[in-house]
Amino acid sequence: MASFLNKVALITGASSGIGKGVALHLASLGCSLSLSGRNRDNLNDTRLKCLESSKGLVKEDQIIVVEGDLIDEANRINLVSKTLAHFGKIDILVNSAGIIAKGNVDVTPLDVWDKIMDVNVKSVFHLMQLTIPHLKKTKGNIVNVSSVNGLRAFAGVAAYCVSKSAVDQLTRNAALELAADGVRVNAVNPGVIVTDIHKRGGMNDQEYAAFLEKSKTTHPLGRPGTVDEVARAIRFLADNQDSSFITGVTLSVDGGRNLVCPR
Repeated sequence: MASFLNKVALITGASSGIGKGVALHLASLGCSLSLSGRNRDNLNDTRLKCLESSKGLVKEDQIIVVEGDLIDEANRINLVSKTLAHFGKIDILVNSAGIIAKGNVDVTPLDVWDKIMDVNVKSVFHLMQLTIPHLKKTKGNIVNVSSVNGLRAFAGVAAYCVSKSAVDQLTRNAALELAADGVRVNAVNPGVIVTDIHKRGGMNDQEYAAFLEKSKTTHPLGRPGTVDEVARAIRFLADNQDSSFITGVTLSVDGGRNLVCPR
């Protein structure tokens, strides 16, 4: 799609999961990429796969990797600074980095609450602040990766649910405030997507297999989703042609999960 040629996308969480899927998809459309993540080896793997998926549309100097945990303010500043130093502009910000942890309201430790809020909300807020002046120049846009948990309450992951609700509201506020500058801000709200986030959040292999099996009944479409399905939705929202009149949207990509009520 010609609308992504000569564009620069900064993607967080690009070392795995949805962030990696978005990077691969945008690379296949000729988009230059700044890839952020905590694991350099995984980031380099994403970079190599992006070059392959681009089929020559993207050259080696059009993809950079910036390692660093976004819980650290200095790493967020460094990420944006290195992106601008290399490319001279930013057209698209995709905030995909996120973590999950188990815990009901009455037992979630404060340090777990703080870490989830720092990664899932504060880093998103700060990266938006850092990139907005440059997105105004390019009439660019932001796509935040939220969750069905931002729309509905789910027992056992209280802090995660609250963090994603905050991302949804931040998306709407920013969309309203930046509309006059021609900067669109949207979010996607995935349901259960096959990634490693739940295992990193504490599920063992057996629990995760059971979780995916249960997803066949909790999602009206009868299955969990794929990374590519979310990546394509993000591509749509990041496209200034296809979604030029869309801002402030929280787009469910969840197989109908948000529609289901317990009986």
